[in-house]
Amino acid sequence: MPGSLTLPDPRRWKALIFIALAQLMVVLDATIVNIALPSAQKALGISDGNRQWVITAYTLAFGGLLLFGGRIADLVGRKRTFVIGLLGFAGASALGGAAVNTGMLLGARALQGAFGALLAPSALSLLSVMFTEARERAKAFGIYGAIAGGGGAVGLILGGLLTEHLNWRWTLFVNVAFAIIAVAGALVVIREPEGARNRNRLDIPGVLLATAGLVSVVYGFTRAETNGWSAGSTIALFVASVVLLAAFALVEGRTAAPLLPLRVVTNRNRSGVYLSLGLAVIGMFGLFLFLTYYLQVVKGYDPVKTGLAFLPMIAGMITGSTQIGARLMTRVAPRWLMGPGFLVAAAGMLILTQISVTSSYASLVLPGQILLGLGMGTAFMPAMSLATYGVEPRDAGVASAMVNTSQQVGGSIGTALLNTIAASATAAYGVSHLAGARSAAAVQQVKLQAMVHGYSSAIWWAVAILLVSSTIAFTFINTGHQGGTPVASGGDEALKAAEELPIPVIAH
Repeated sequence: MPGSLTLPDPRRWKALIFIALAQLMVVLDATIVNIALPSAQKALGISDGNRQWVITAYTLAFGGLLLFGGRIADLVGRKRTFVIGLLGFAGASALGGAAVNTGMLLGARALQGAFGALLAPSALSLLSVMFTEARERAKAFGIYGAIAGGGGAVGLILGGLLTEHLNWRWTLFVNVAFAIIAVAGALVVIREPEGARNRNRLDIPGVLLATAGLVSVVYGFTRAETNGWSAGSTIALFVASVVLLAAFALVEGRTAAPLLPLRVVTNRNRSGVYLSLGLAVIGMFGLFLFLTYYLQVVKGYDPVKTGLAFLPMIAGMITGSTQIGARLMTRVAPRWLMGPGFLVAAAGMLILTQISVTSSYASLVLPGQILLGLGMGTAFMPAMSLATYGVEPRDAGVASAMVNTSQQVGGSIGTALLNTIAASATAAYGVSHLAGARSAAAVQQVKLQAMVHGYSSAIWWAVAILLVSSTIAFTFINTGHQGGTPVASGGDEALKAAEELPIPVIAH
């Protein structure tokens, strides 16, 4: 019997609550500190040169260690790594909140990223192996997709509230409360299915090459943002990342027990998900940054009002994920949810390219956010499910890590690439218009116009990136809808069959 169906865990829906809470903690931590950063910089005397490291220390550790974290989850058990990740993340957050100098804060942020890299793939892979019936899987991944898509915006809201009404330290301390609740729930209700581990020996060369390659690419984009794309250090990091990741691919093809089995990424549908999702996140994370600055600097919003201004986007994501994606996933092929979803998101971005100094929130920013949220929520939900659909249980952790890796690398690229485009367009506009300003007020107005022009230029690039993402979803992804029989343990053979039939088939 190549695969067998087991009775679902009766506590799986309770488990989803704590898995979702842990995922929310990881995702929002990528943005919650952004709004608190000016206050933290002032309190700890962080230099302008070191300020970016409060963000970069987290993203480097998180992005670089994700594949390793996913493999550890497959090796020692997802529930165990989930709990360890939660406890470690809570400890690192408490350390950061209590920081008395720059080094202590940066070290805590790096530790957060490392434990986040253990926690995130554990959470998604637990979801994948616990929810195997098609309709239940759709509902569960609808909730998870909404959190994965909207968590960054939630971080902006929560960061604003905590910074304004308490202080910046609570943007880190709040994770301790999240983690304690999630750990207590996990110990009581999460039960990992039997026989889902991959007990093969750890691929040490693969770990070293993958970690070094991913750190190089993430750090390369960070350096490009600060030093420029033609800087020697930037080019060296990109070259190193290509060499290291190419060597990683060669090693994985020849290793008996690879860190990342090539069967996970060479599958047409999963590779389509990783590519399209990573590209879409480039545009979305860049927009978070631009809208935050636009609302605070240009429109004069305070941190709380800025955070609340993102609520329509979150509402759109939740609606798209739970009411559109989850309801249609068992009846509509993923390409017909992801492709149109990215197109709707691109339409929202297109509206936001028209922002100006005098733009109204209600008439321009609001509809743009709603469309962006609806589109991304609709696309994220089937993408998250398909990324682990049909994966052999022993590979669930590393397949989940690849989803997070594509998002993390996409977010790093988006922040660096689009910010560089915006800065260049802002500088060019200023040079051509400042000469005509005759008063201090006029100079200030030109500076604001230049800033908004830079944002608009970068958002046009985000529109183009989302169109490419939609094209990839339409062309790469050809599996049928994820309805019908449970997806318990058919492995890649099941997904291959699903590519040829309108309804996915599982060996039984």
